[in-house]
Amino acid sequence: MGAQNSKPVHKKQSRVVMMGLDFSGKSTILYKLKLNQTVETFPTVGFNVESLEVAKNVFITVWDVGGQDKLRPNWKEYLEDTDALIYVVDSSDKSRIPDATAELLSVLNNINMSGVPFLVLANKQDVPDAMSTKELENVLKLENYDDRPWEIQGCSAYSGEGLMEAVNTLLRLLKTTRDP
Repeated sequence: MGAQNSKPVHKKQSRVVMMGLDFSGKSTILYKLKLNQTVETFPTVGFNVESLEVAKNVFITVWDVGGQDKLRPNWKEYLEDTDALIYVVDSSDKSRIPDATAELLSVLNNINMSGVPFLVLANKQDVPDAMSTKELENVLKLENYDDRPWEIQGCSAYSGEGLMEAVNTLLRLLKTTRDP
């Protein structure tokens, strides 16, 4: 009998970095996706990392990086070999939107992020007077990032609303960077 001519399957697990200001809901989103439940979280010092099965036999590794002021200078350390960025914004905290905008710009201008697709999660859409995704798209100046694929998605980490759509959007963005 001849040897079977079959190629070994090497599936690369996509590396996704999740960033945003402190209290934007990053860890709550991560554990809602991982455990399908709302867990009590505390400000992340350093990072949380979880492998998520986002479709049948499709896994991503999500690095949830702490967003406090004193940790943001270290964000650049997490950007090497990133396949996609999830940037979480607290849609209800209008006073911090300028900071969120500046930090997003800083991350996307990092040399390791050249051409890397990103997804903005407009979290806390369930809070009264939260900014709409269209408003956030404008204030975050997302139209300036035409050098890479991006999308914005409204969600609620607390209720889980919009998170499955966000995962599907992320998968679509990841496909844009893979070889055909």
